Amino acid sequence: MEEPTAHAPVVVIGAGQAGLSVAYFLRRLGLDPGNEFVILDRGPGPGGAWQHRWASLRIGTAHRIVDLPGMDELGLGFEQAARDAPARDVVADYYGRYETHFGLQVVRPADVVRVINSGADLLTTFVDGDGDEVSVASEIVVNATGTWGAPFVPWYPGRDGFRGRQLHTQDFVAAEEFAGQRVVVVGGGTSAMGFMLELEPFAAELVWVSRRPIDWIQETHDGNLEGRLEAVARQDEAARAGRALPSIVSGTGIPLSRRVQQGIDRGVLVARPMFTAIEPDGVRWAPGAREDGVEFFQADAILWATGFRPELRHLAPLRLREQAGGVVVAQGASWRDPRMFFAGYGPQASTIGANRAGRFVARQVVASLSRIRAGRKS
Repeated sequence: MEEPTAHAPVVVIGAGQAGLSVAYFLRRLGLDPGNEFVILDRGPGPGGAWQHRWASLRIGTAHRIVDLPGMDELGLGFEQAARDAPARDVVADYYGRYETHFGLQVVRPADVVRVINSGADLLTTFVDGDGDEVSVASEIVVNATGTWGAPFVPWYPGRDGFRGRQLHTQDFVAAEEFAGQRVVVVGGGTSAMGFMLELEPFAAELVWVSRRPIDWIQETHDGNLEGRLEAVARQDEAARAGRALPSIVSGTGIPLSRRVQQGIDRGVLVARPMFTAIEPDGVRWAPGAREDGVEFFQADAILWATGFRPELRHLAPLRLREQAGGVVVAQGASWRDPRMFFAGYGPQASTIGANRAGRFVARQVVASLSRIRAGRKS
Protein backbone atom coordinates (compact mmCIF):
# COMPACT_ATOMS: atom_id res chain seq x y z
CA MET A 1 0.00 0.00 0.00
CA GLU A 2 1.27 3.47 -0.89
CA GLU A 3 2.39 5.71 1.95
CA PRO A 4 0.97 9.25 1.95
CA THR A 5 3.32 12.20 1.61
CA ALA A 6 0.83 14.51 3.29
CA HIS A 7 -2.62 14.55 4.87
CA ALA A 8 -5.60 16.88 4.59
CA PRO A 9 -9.18 16.15 5.62
CA VAL A 10 -10.51 17.13 2.17
CA VAL A 11 -8.88 17.09 -1.27
CA VAL A 12 -10.48 19.01 -4.15
CA ILE A 13 -9.30 17.94 -7.60
CA GLY A 14 -9.59 20.77 -10.12
CA ALA A 15 -9.61 24.58 -9.86
CA GLY A 16 -12.07 25.45 -12.58
CA GLN A 17 -15.47 26.96 -11.86
CA ALA A 18 -16.79 23.92 -9.98
CA GLY A 19 -13.67 23.40 -7.87
CA LEU A 20 -13.32 27.07 -6.92
CA SER A 21 -17.02 27.26 -6.09
CA VAL A 22 -16.73 24.31 -3.71
CA ALA A 23 -13.57 25.79 -2.19
CA TYR A 24 -15.28 29.15 -1.61
CA PHE A 25 -18.10 27.52 0.34
CA LEU A 26 -15.80 25.15 2.25
CA ARG A 27 -13.96 28.23 3.44
CA ARG A 28 -17.21 29.96 4.39
CA LEU A 29 -18.19 26.87 6.37
CA GLY A 30 -15.04 27.20 8.45
CA LEU A 31 -12.46 24.95 6.76
CA ASP A 32 -8.97 26.41 6.45
CA PRO A 33 -7.56 26.45 2.86
CA GLY A 34 -4.22 24.71 2.58
CA ASN A 35 -4.69 22.85 5.86
CA GLU A 36 -8.17 21.43 6.24
CA PHE A 37 -8.68 21.26 2.50
CA VAL A 38 -6.27 21.41 -0.42
CA ILE A 39 -7.00 22.12 -4.08
CA LEU A 40 -4.98 20.30 -6.73
CA ASP A 41 -4.95 21.69 -10.27
CA ARG A 42 -2.92 20.43 -13.21
CA GLY A 43 -3.06 23.70 -15.16
CA PRO A 44 0.05 25.87 -15.38
CA GLY A 45 -1.97 28.79 -14.02
CA PRO A 46 -5.46 29.90 -12.99
CA GLY A 47 -8.41 29.78 -15.37
CA GLY A 48 -9.45 26.13 -15.50
CA ALA A 49 -10.18 24.90 -19.02
CA TRP A 50 -10.63 28.47 -20.23
CA GLN A 51 -6.89 29.11 -20.19
CA HIS A 52 -6.49 26.51 -22.95
CA ARG A 53 -9.09 27.90 -25.35
CA TRP A 54 -8.10 29.55 -28.61
CA ALA A 55 -6.95 33.17 -28.60
CA SER A 56 -9.65 34.44 -30.97
CA LEU A 57 -12.49 33.38 -28.65
CA ARG A 58 -13.83 36.61 -27.20
CA ILE A 59 -15.91 37.36 -24.13
CA GLY A 60 -18.71 38.53 -26.39
CA THR A 61 -18.86 35.35 -28.48
CA ALA A 62 -18.08 32.72 -25.83
CA HIS A 63 -20.64 30.72 -23.92
CA ARG A 64 -22.07 32.81 -21.12
CA ILE A 65 -19.45 32.86 -18.37
CA VAL A 66 -21.00 32.89 -14.92
CA ASP A 67 -19.34 34.76 -12.06
CA LEU A 68 -17.86 32.71 -9.24
CA PRO A 69 -19.61 33.03 -5.86
CA GLY A 70 -18.21 35.99 -3.97
CA MET A 71 -16.58 37.51 -7.06
CA ASP A 72 -18.51 40.72 -6.45
CA GLU A 73 -16.32 41.28 -3.37
CA LEU A 74 -13.47 41.93 -5.81
CA GLY A 75 -15.54 44.27 -7.96
CA LEU A 76 -15.30 41.81 -10.84
CA GLY A 77 -17.97 40.46 -13.17
CA PHE A 78 -17.86 38.84 -16.60
CA GLU A 79 -20.89 40.82 -17.76
CA GLN A 80 -18.87 44.00 -17.31
CA ALA A 81 -15.73 42.68 -19.05
CA ALA A 82 -14.83 44.09 -22.46
CA ARG A 83 -16.75 42.15 -25.12
CA ASP A 84 -13.76 42.07 -27.48
CA ALA A 85 -11.29 40.82 -24.84
CA PRO A 86 -9.87 37.27 -25.25
CA ALA A 87 -11.98 35.02 -23.02
CA ARG A 88 -9.05 32.90 -21.90
CA ASP A 89 -7.10 35.95 -20.68
CA VAL A 90 -10.02 37.50 -18.82
CA VAL A 91 -11.02 34.26 -17.08
CA ALA A 92 -7.43 33.46 -16.11
CA ASP A 93 -6.99 36.96 -14.69
CA TYR A 94 -10.26 36.93 -12.73
CA TYR A 95 -9.76 33.41 -11.40
CA GLY A 96 -6.21 34.21 -10.33
CA ARG A 97 -7.33 37.33 -8.45
CA TYR A 98 -10.16 35.31 -6.90
CA GLU A 99 -7.78 32.59 -5.64
CA THR A 100 -5.49 35.22 -4.12
CA HIS A 101 -8.30 37.24 -2.53
CA PHE A 102 -9.77 34.22 -0.74
CA GLY A 103 -6.38 32.65 0.05
CA LEU A 104 -7.27 29.35 -1.59
CA GLN A 105 -3.63 28.24 -1.99
CA VAL A 106 -4.18 26.13 -5.10
CA VAL A 107 -1.40 23.59 -5.64
CA ARG A 108 -0.25 23.60 -9.28
CA PRO A 109 0.86 22.06 -11.46
CA ALA A 110 -0.56 18.96 -9.82
CA ASP A 111 -1.65 16.34 -12.36
CA VAL A 112 -3.70 13.77 -10.45
CA VAL A 113 -2.98 10.30 -11.80
CA ARG A 114 -5.01 8.12 -9.42
CA VAL A 115 -7.19 7.98 -6.36
CA ILE A 116 -7.18 4.71 -4.44
CA ASN A 117 -8.89 3.25 -1.40
CA SER A 118 -6.40 3.24 1.45
CA GLY A 119 -8.40 1.77 4.29
CA ALA A 120 -10.05 4.52 6.27
CA ASP A 121 -8.73 7.17 3.86
CA LEU A 122 -8.64 7.88 0.18
CA LEU A 123 -5.17 8.38 -1.27
CA THR A 124 -4.81 10.94 -4.06
CA THR A 125 -1.56 10.79 -6.02
CA PHE A 126 -0.42 13.59 -8.32
CA VAL A 127 2.66 14.44 -10.35
CA ASP A 128 4.16 17.81 -9.45
CA GLY A 129 6.07 20.28 -11.59
CA ASP A 130 9.32 18.41 -11.04
CA GLY A 131 7.85 15.12 -12.22
CA ASP A 132 7.74 13.64 -8.73
CA GLU A 133 4.73 11.75 -7.38
CA VAL A 134 3.10 13.14 -4.24
CA SER A 135 0.32 11.34 -2.35
CA VAL A 136 -2.22 13.04 -0.09
CA ALA A 137 -4.39 11.02 2.31
CA SER A 138 -7.84 12.43 3.06
CA GLU A 139 -11.17 11.45 4.51
CA ILE A 140 -13.00 12.95 1.53
CA VAL A 141 -12.19 13.72 -2.10
CA VAL A 142 -14.17 16.15 -4.26
CA ASN A 143 -13.67 15.52 -7.97
CA ALA A 144 -14.10 18.73 -9.98
CA THR A 145 -12.09 17.86 -13.07
CA GLY A 146 -14.74 18.78 -15.64
CA THR A 147 -14.46 17.49 -19.20
CA TRP A 148 -11.77 19.43 -21.09
CA GLY A 149 -9.20 16.65 -20.70
CA ALA A 150 -11.48 14.01 -22.27
CA PRO A 151 -12.38 15.10 -25.83
CA PHE A 152 -14.87 12.89 -27.67
CA VAL A 153 -14.43 12.01 -31.34
CA PRO A 154 -17.05 9.56 -32.67
CA TRP A 155 -16.01 6.75 -34.97
CA TYR A 156 -17.23 6.73 -38.56
CA PRO A 157 -16.29 4.29 -41.32
CA GLY A 158 -13.02 5.38 -42.88
CA ARG A 159 -12.11 7.88 -40.17
CA ASP A 160 -8.63 6.50 -39.62
CA GLY A 161 -7.89 6.48 -43.35
CA PHE A 162 -8.47 10.19 -43.93
CA ARG A 163 -5.35 11.76 -45.44
CA GLY A 164 -6.11 15.31 -44.39
CA ARG A 165 -5.93 16.90 -40.98
CA GLN A 166 -8.29 15.93 -38.16
CA LEU A 167 -8.54 17.94 -34.97
CA HIS A 168 -10.89 18.41 -32.06
CA THR A 169 -12.14 21.61 -30.42
CA GLN A 170 -9.41 21.09 -27.83
CA ASP A 171 -6.74 21.36 -30.55
CA PHE A 172 -8.06 24.44 -32.36
CA VAL A 173 -5.62 27.37 -32.31
CA ALA A 174 -6.53 29.86 -35.04
CA ALA A 175 -8.76 30.03 -38.11
CA GLU A 176 -5.84 31.38 -40.15
CA GLU A 177 -4.33 27.87 -40.14
CA PHE A 178 -7.07 26.80 -42.57
CA ALA A 179 -6.56 29.54 -45.16
CA GLY A 180 -7.44 28.26 -48.62
CA GLN A 181 -8.56 24.85 -47.33
CA ARG A 182 -11.81 22.92 -47.66
CA VAL A 183 -13.03 22.21 -44.14
CA VAL A 184 -15.75 20.01 -42.62
CA VAL A 185 -17.01 21.13 -39.19
CA VAL A 186 -18.80 18.37 -37.26
CA GLY A 187 -21.12 19.04 -34.33
CA GLY A 188 -24.48 20.51 -33.38
CA GLY A 189 -23.50 22.94 -30.64
CA THR A 190 -22.32 26.49 -30.17
CA SER A 191 -18.66 25.58 -30.67
CA ALA A 192 -19.35 24.20 -34.15
CA MET A 193 -21.39 27.26 -35.02
CA GLY A 194 -18.62 29.53 -33.74
CA PHE A 195 -15.98 27.71 -35.77
CA MET A 196 -18.04 28.18 -38.95
CA LEU A 197 -18.13 31.94 -38.41
CA GLU A 198 -14.43 32.11 -37.55
CA LEU A 199 -13.38 30.00 -40.52
CA GLU A 200 -15.60 31.79 -43.04
CA PRO A 201 -13.07 34.54 -43.97
CA PHE A 202 -10.21 32.06 -44.41
CA ALA A 203 -11.39 28.67 -45.67
CA ALA A 204 -11.82 28.11 -49.39
CA GLU A 205 -15.00 26.14 -48.72
CA LEU A 206 -16.90 25.09 -45.63
CA VAL A 207 -19.52 22.49 -44.83
CA TRP A 208 -21.22 22.05 -41.46
CA VAL A 209 -22.67 18.66 -40.52
CA SER A 210 -24.71 17.61 -37.49
CA ARG A 211 -26.37 14.39 -36.32
CA ARG A 212 -29.56 16.28 -35.55
CA PRO A 213 -31.24 19.44 -36.84
CA ILE A 214 -30.01 22.61 -35.16
CA ASP A 215 -32.44 23.94 -32.56
CA TRP A 216 -32.28 27.70 -33.06
CA ILE A 217 -34.00 29.66 -30.28
CA GLN A 218 -34.77 33.33 -29.85
CA GLU A 219 -32.55 35.05 -27.31
CA THR A 220 -34.46 35.83 -24.12
CA HIS A 221 -33.61 37.64 -20.91
CA ASP A 222 -33.53 34.34 -19.01
CA GLY A 223 -31.40 32.52 -21.61
CA ASN A 224 -34.06 29.87 -22.38
CA LEU A 225 -34.55 28.96 -18.73
CA GLU A 226 -37.16 26.29 -19.46
CA GLY A 227 -34.89 24.47 -21.91
CA ARG A 228 -31.95 24.73 -19.53
CA LEU A 229 -33.91 23.29 -16.64
CA GLU A 230 -35.11 20.42 -18.81
CA ALA A 231 -31.55 19.67 -19.94
CA VAL A 232 -30.31 19.75 -16.33
CA ALA A 233 -33.12 17.38 -15.30
CA ARG A 234 -32.03 14.89 -17.96
CA GLN A 235 -28.43 15.13 -16.76
CA ASP A 236 -29.55 14.57 -13.17
CA GLU A 237 -31.62 11.53 -14.13
CA ALA A 238 -28.69 10.00 -16.02
CA ALA A 239 -26.28 10.66 -13.13
CA ARG A 240 -28.63 9.01 -10.64
CA ALA A 241 -29.00 5.99 -12.93
CA GLY A 242 -25.28 5.65 -13.68
CA ARG A 243 -25.79 6.18 -17.41
CA ALA A 244 -23.55 8.10 -19.79
CA LEU A 245 -24.50 11.77 -19.59
CA PRO A 246 -26.56 13.33 -22.41
CA SER A 247 -25.62 16.54 -24.19
CA ILE A 248 -26.62 19.82 -22.53
CA VAL A 249 -26.97 21.71 -25.83
CA SER A 250 -29.48 19.15 -27.13
CA GLY A 251 -31.94 20.55 -24.58
CA THR A 252 -31.00 24.21 -24.57
CA GLY A 253 -30.64 25.03 -28.26
CA ILE A 254 -28.46 27.77 -29.80
CA PRO A 255 -29.54 31.40 -29.25
CA LEU A 256 -30.24 33.41 -32.40
CA SER A 257 -28.08 36.44 -31.76
CA ARG A 258 -27.70 39.11 -34.42
CA ARG A 259 -24.30 37.66 -35.41
CA VAL A 260 -25.77 34.18 -35.75
CA GLN A 261 -28.79 35.37 -37.74
CA GLN A 262 -26.50 37.20 -40.14
CA GLY A 263 -24.52 33.97 -40.61
CA ILE A 264 -27.72 32.11 -41.42
CA ASP A 265 -28.76 34.81 -43.88
CA ARG A 266 -25.39 34.57 -45.65
CA GLY A 267 -25.87 30.82 -46.02
CA VAL A 268 -22.88 29.99 -43.81
CA LEU A 269 -24.76 28.55 -40.85
CA VAL A 270 -26.65 25.84 -42.67
CA ALA A 271 -26.09 22.42 -41.10
CA ARG A 272 -26.14 19.40 -43.41
CA PRO A 273 -27.07 15.90 -42.26
CA MET A 274 -24.28 13.72 -40.95
CA PHE A 275 -22.14 12.01 -43.56
CA THR A 276 -22.14 8.21 -43.65
CA ALA A 277 -18.45 7.61 -44.34
CA ILE A 278 -15.06 9.29 -44.45
CA GLU A 279 -12.88 8.64 -47.48
CA PRO A 280 -9.16 9.44 -47.85
CA ASP A 281 -9.94 12.73 -49.61
CA GLY A 282 -13.25 13.78 -48.08
CA VAL A 283 -16.63 12.75 -46.70
CA ARG A 284 -19.56 11.01 -48.37
CA TRP A 285 -23.31 11.02 -47.81
CA ALA A 286 -25.77 8.29 -48.72
CA PRO A 287 -27.64 8.94 -51.99
CA GLY A 288 -30.52 11.32 -51.34
CA ALA A 289 -29.34 12.28 -47.83
CA ARG A 290 -28.79 15.91 -48.82
CA GLU A 291 -31.53 18.03 -50.34
CA ASP A 292 -29.07 19.60 -52.77
CA GLY A 293 -28.09 16.18 -54.12
CA VAL A 294 -24.41 16.48 -53.13
CA GLU A 295 -22.96 13.11 -52.15
CA PHE A 296 -19.25 13.89 -51.73
CA PHE A 297 -17.25 16.79 -50.34
CA GLN A 298 -13.51 16.88 -50.94
CA ALA A 299 -11.87 18.02 -47.71
CA ASP A 300 -8.46 19.06 -46.44
CA ALA A 301 -9.49 19.06 -42.78
CA ILE A 302 -12.19 17.76 -40.45
CA LEU A 303 -12.82 19.73 -37.26
CA TRP A 304 -14.63 17.64 -34.65
CA ALA A 305 -16.67 19.97 -32.43
CA THR A 306 -18.25 16.91 -30.86
CA GLY A 307 -17.88 17.71 -27.21
CA PHE A 308 -16.26 16.06 -24.24
CA ARG A 309 -16.88 13.35 -21.70
CA PRO A 310 -16.39 13.56 -17.92
CA GLU A 311 -12.74 13.13 -17.04
CA LEU A 312 -12.72 10.25 -14.58
CA ARG A 313 -9.75 8.07 -15.57
CA HIS A 314 -7.85 8.88 -12.38
CA LEU A 315 -10.77 7.41 -10.39
CA ALA A 316 -10.62 4.02 -12.14
CA PRO A 317 -9.01 2.23 -9.13
CA LEU A 318 -12.15 3.00 -7.08
CA ARG A 319 -14.37 1.14 -9.58
CA LEU A 320 -17.18 3.66 -9.42
CA ARG A 321 -18.48 3.18 -12.97
CA GLU A 322 -21.65 1.26 -13.69
CA GLN A 323 -22.20 -1.10 -16.62
CA ALA A 324 -24.29 1.64 -18.26
CA GLY A 325 -21.12 3.71 -18.56
CA GLY A 326 -21.62 6.40 -15.91
CA VAL A 327 -21.18 6.92 -12.20
CA VAL A 328 -24.20 6.89 -9.89
CA VAL A 329 -24.17 10.29 -8.17
CA ALA A 330 -26.89 11.33 -5.75
CA GLN A 331 -26.78 14.15 -3.22
CA GLY A 332 -23.40 15.06 -4.67
CA ALA A 333 -21.70 11.78 -3.68
CA SER A 334 -20.90 8.47 -5.32
CA TRP A 335 -23.32 5.68 -4.50
CA ARG A 336 -20.44 3.17 -4.45
CA ASP A 337 -18.15 5.23 -2.18
CA PRO A 338 -19.81 8.04 -0.18
CA ARG A 339 -16.40 9.55 0.59
CA MET A 340 -16.13 10.50 -3.09
CA PHE A 341 -17.99 13.67 -4.07
CA PHE A 342 -18.52 15.14 -7.52
CA ALA A 343 -18.74 18.82 -8.49
CA GLY A 344 -19.25 19.78 -12.11
CA TYR A 345 -20.65 16.35 -13.01
CA GLY A 346 -24.06 15.59 -14.46
CA PRO A 347 -26.50 18.47 -13.88
CA GLN A 348 -23.62 20.58 -12.54
CA ALA A 349 -21.49 20.14 -15.68
CA SER A 350 -22.38 23.50 -17.23
CA THR A 351 -22.28 26.99 -15.79
CA ILE A 352 -26.03 26.56 -15.25
CA GLY A 353 -25.56 24.62 -12.02
CA ALA A 354 -21.90 24.73 -11.02
CA ASN A 355 -22.11 27.55 -8.49
CA ARG A 356 -25.30 26.30 -6.87
CA ALA A 357 -23.75 22.83 -6.69
CA GLY A 358 -20.64 24.28 -5.04
CA ARG A 359 -22.66 25.37 -2.03
CA PHE A 360 -24.57 22.09 -1.86
CA VAL A 361 -21.49 19.86 -2.23
CA ALA A 362 -19.55 21.89 0.34
CA ARG A 363 -22.35 21.49 2.89
CA GLN A 364 -22.53 17.76 2.22
CA VAL A 365 -18.76 17.44 2.55
CA VAL A 366 -18.66 19.21 5.90
CA ALA A 367 -21.58 17.12 7.21
CA SER A 368 -19.94 13.90 6.00
CA LEU A 369 -16.61 14.90 7.52
CA SER A 370 -18.32 15.43 10.87
CA ARG A 371 -19.96 11.99 10.68
CA ILE A 372 -16.66 10.30 9.80
CA ARG A 373 -14.85 11.95 12.68
CA ALA A 374 -17.66 11.15 15.12
CA GLY A 375 -17.57 7.52 14.02
CA ARG A 376 -13.84 7.29 14.58
CA LYS A 377 -14.18 8.66 18.12
CA SER A 378 -16.93 6.24 19.12
